[in-house]
Amino acid sequence: MSMFKDIPVDVGVIYEGERIRRNDMQVELGGPTVKEKFELAKVKPLDQIDDGKITIIGPDIKDMKEGGVYPLGILVEAAGATLDQGLEGVIERRIHGYLNYIEGFMHLNQRYDIWIRLGKKAFQKGLNSFEPIGKVLYRLFKSELPIIEKVQITFITDPAKIREMYSGALAEYEARDAKARGLKDEEVDKFYGCALCQSFAPSHVCVITPQRYSNCGAISWFDGKASASIDPKGPVFAIDRGELLNAEKGEFSGVNEMAKKRTMGEVNQIWLYTAFDHPHTSCGCFEAVAFYIPEVDGLGVVQRSFKGAAVNGLPFSTLADSAAGGRQIDGFHGMSIEYMRSKKFFAADGGWNRIVWVPKEVKEKVKDFIPAELVDKVATEEDAKNIDELKEFLKAKNHPVVARWAAEEAPAAEATALQVTEEAAGTMMPVATAGTLPIMAGGFKIILKDAKIYANKVIITTVKDSKDKR
Repeated sequence: MSMFKDIPVDVGVIYEGERIRRNDMQVELGGPTVKEKFELAKVKPLDQIDDGKITIIGPDIKDMKEGGVYPLGILVEAAGATLDQGLEGVIERRIHGYLNYIEGFMHLNQRYDIWIRLGKKAFQKGLNSFEPIGKVLYRLFKSELPIIEKVQITFITDPAKIREMYSGALAEYEARDAKARGLKDEEVDKFYGCALCQSFAPSHVCVITPQRYSNCGAISWFDGKASASIDPKGPVFAIDRGELLNAEKGEFSGVNEMAKKRTMGEVNQIWLYTAFDHPHTSCGCFEAVAFYIPEVDGLGVVQRSFKGAAVNGLPFSTLADSAAGGRQIDGFHGMSIEYMRSKKFFAADGGWNRIVWVPKEVKEKVKDFIPAELVDKVATEEDAKNIDELKEFLKAKNHPVVARWAAEEAPAAEATALQVTEEAAGTMMPVATAGTLPIMAGGFKIILKDAKIYANKVIITTVKDSKDKR
């Protein structure tokens, strides 16, 4: 682009989706090992903005050690005659897209989860300061969003200053999220879609409804509406909700049509309120991932910042890989923390009645939105560190999923439409048929649909007899 002739590396959409591996990075900014990091957009009066000013508080990139990991805060302050605070989330989310236009510069996630890597090759070409990075942001904001008349950008790498601003940034995010709560999906005729992450996940489009935030947690329904109105050709667009096809699962004809069109036929059907069968796709920028735990027939949730392994023995990175890339993976669901505060939170699966394990940090954040009778029944890493401990905890607390165990064991025990025959030499006889026959094995639940099982001999013993033989 001609407007970037003075930038030491190329700038363009072709660099979206570029990945920088650890061995190829000059520095890492934010990321999973840094607790306090953020990016925040604020709308200010015109007379309070020094248009084009770029400020660096703390060490610049050239002062950082190769291979080092550093905290980062990005503050974008904008002004315009028709710009209001309701557009702050829209401006903020554009930081992700615009920074990914820079060759050798990888930006992931949002808000308090940002993760940035600068490649060695880009650094060697001269991208050794936040100054040119700020210039790219400034020029793209002014050219892509004409509603912005003035903008100034501040990069903060000083840990003390980041710590000072961090709590304020969290308060800003919460204030925005609180405004979006209350409106219901049934009360609007349009949802919104976001394709910002398609460079990383080609078959993924976020569907944003009043009761379902974007996976990244940065775009509410109101943000989507504002973004689509000020930039109709941008990455956030309106979706005609269409006909309600399945109220329980959250299936809408307009969402299905959009998904089919935007994913080139890769995704044809989306159920918004469930983690199973046709779940919403996941990108890679989600705040948390829900995962099915077959041993207890429940769902766990783990957030990006969680250290160590979840209750099923897998770290966030492994679980995230199982959900990411725009795929519909049964029982895996990338999502925002805000979605956990919604009444549509896995509503078709039982909502909070199906959630069995959540890290303590997340549980504290959403505690006020968990039904009071369930708060103490949802385990954290302090209650259960593995599946066996989780089972014992759930039984001791009489979690609602325990009742599901009994309900699911009944068909197996009774062998629905069971046909038991006497031994017949040399003949395979039908011993059981069932519309649905669940089998628990190796940590997985296998469900046989319309099954018919044959055997030469059937031996029936009581549980007591089996134990005695051991």
